[in-house]
Amino acid sequence: MQCGTSPIVGFRFSLYPMADDFVSIIKGALEEMDTSAVWMHTDDVSTVIRGKQAHVFNVAKALTLHAAKSGKHVALSGTFSAGCPGDNAGDVYLEVDDELLNTDDTKQYVSSQFALYPMNNPSYMEIIYREVDRAKKQGVFNESMHYASGIHGDIHEVFAFYEEAFTNARSEEHRHLVMTVSMSINSPSHEGGR
Repeated sequence: MQCGTSPIVGFRFSLYPMADDFVSIIKGALEEMDTSAVWMHTDDVSTVIRGKQAHVFNVAKALTLHAAKSGKHVALSGTFSAGCPGDNAGDVYLEVDDELLNTDDTKQYVSSQFALYPMNNPSYMEIIYREVDRAKKQGVFNESMHYASGIHGDIHEVFAFYEEAFTNARSEEHRHLVMTVSMSINSPSHEGGR
């Protein structure tokens, strides 16, 4: 396969609840949401989900929100990817219909950072600046920093921005894209910052 030809979107992530009962928070988050529209595998380091873009982002948000509802300080670190050569695990999930299966609309403040990597695209900086400008217009931009951009706000607005940025950064000529995301939720340092 050539770079950029796979229609599968994937998300590999690790979830870190700052709590003694971290295992039950992680397992509860993985078990309590509907993952029937994605391919999923968990090992001793991370979890990967694959499938249609809309379902991958839906499950990623649902998992993060479910863990956050524990009230514990939770961190999440992950990588979204599309167009990876040879990625075909879970391709049967591309036939799933578009109805989103996780619809919890609970409000939750999220502080996060993201970085876009449009692979083999000579105009990559234009793409990154464009999406940072979009974040500013949507009111979710937090701050500029080395190697990432800060994004914050309600979890639904933050994930909506991330999915939109992911879509916009994949051009017709250069469809292999990587986007890293780090999140902090329920942190004591968020007091007054919401």
